[in-house]
Amino acid sequence: MTDTAPQTSVTEQIAPDTTVGTVALTVSDLDRSRAFYERSLGMRATARSERVVELRPASDAGPPLLELTGEPAAVPPPRRATGLFHFAVLVPSRAHLALALARLAQSRWPLDGASDHMVSEALYLSDPDGNGIEIYRDRPRSEWPRQSDMVRMATLPLDLDGLLRELPPDALRSPSGDASNDAATGSTLPADTRIGHVHLKVADLASAERFYGDVLGLEVMQRSYPGALFLAAGGYHHHVGLNTWQSLNGSPPPPDALGLRAFELRLPDDASLQALLRRIESAGLATEQARDGVLARDPSGNGVLLRI
Repeated sequence: MTDTAPQTSVTEQIAPDTTVGTVALTVSDLDRSRAFYERSLGMRATARSERVVELRPASDAGPPLLELTGEPAAVPPPRRATGLFHFAVLVPSRAHLALALARLAQSRWPLDGASDHMVSEALYLSDPDGNGIEIYRDRPRSEWPRQSDMVRMATLPLDLDGLLRELPPDALRSPSGDASNDAATGSTLPADTRIGHVHLKVADLASAERFYGDVLGLEVMQRSYPGALFLAAGGYHHHVGLNTWQSLNGSPPPPDALGLRAFELRLPDDASLQALLRRIESAGLATEQARDGVLARDPSGNGVLLRI
């Protein structure tokens, strides 16, 4: 699916304080997924309907990190399909990353990997349906290594023993029922946890770069990884990662597949959103109205919900 890239020449960048918002997923067993995200990741669940659960950190205020839709008949996506590689939960400190590691160990949920990316430190795992998850903490921007006009990243082993030495003495006490206290002891994620980025499987990097870079206006921050590209707003190391490692020339998964439904890009104000929508219209791309936003799709079929 390499011939549907927008043909446009746009120099306007997306608003620098654009962020990634809620990630919407289809899961097969809503109760099982809810239990996993509460117990192993420390999120708090709220049922929006019989089929939809929203997951937040310790505070119930603000938009959810995740929106899970239960579809018992959903099927696993084909191996070479485009879609979600992982979504990334950004915790506010290294101590909170240590708490996340301890929480996973306490719930006996296995890691898929752990890496030092020079700009960040990250844990990798998968949910019960195989959706990829990264939990990470950022190093201060002043410490990010740079090469020319781009951020330099690598995949190095993470010092797990050193990370665990960051644990406070009362880490992971039993939940008290008080959200702020539970967050302080590691039973739930702290209130300032957010989705830091999403990493997508795409069919073709060039067409994906034209969509996310030329049309949406994200800036390429790193292109030295073979088969991958990282883009961001406001100089961040990346809000959107793209790769073709499993999905080169692949097709979108069927509508009834497990995995990514859409992810949000949150614009700071209506003027920024309208400017972005004009660029999308100029590129000849279709959009559709969605709940509280406008849904666009990249050339690989991944849904991007644009909203304030």
